[in-house]
Amino acid sequence: MAPPSDHPSLHLTVLPNDFFVVQLKHNEIDGDVLINLTSQPERFFSLTRTAEEVSVVGEIHKDLSQRYHENSGWRCIRIAGLMEFNLTGVLASFTLPLQEAQVPVFAVSTWNTDYVLVPKDKLEVAVGALKKDGWTFIS
Repeated sequence: MAPPSDHPSLHLTVLPNDFFVVQLKHNEIDGDVLINLTSQPERFFSLTRTAEEVSVVGEIHKDLSQRYHENSGWRCIRIAGLMEFNLTGVLASFTLPLQEAQVPVFAVSTWNTDYVLVPKDKLEVAVGALKKDGWTFIS
């Protein structure tokens, strides 16, 4: 399934740093989470809490505890954005070629755009599958 549009807002970028994905218990907000929420605004950091868990996703950096470094086996592909809310099927179109290439994903959506994390050892496969499907990568 090719991109729903060739508009520049749907072009892709591979972010330069490794990322972590960590699951915490629903009441386990640690110092690393608080530090990342209140400092280093230039770094990607996402926190989602449900009744069952807390999912923490972000760029790895030296100031994080070992727990985050141990779970930093991810790279992030960003859709350029800004995307209108009435634009449908973007994430489905984006993940289908990754599914066909057997690349696992962890998706994070924001107001502006979507971020899809892939295992760093599968990044080249993911980029190749997306290019083959018609997605455009920008530097």
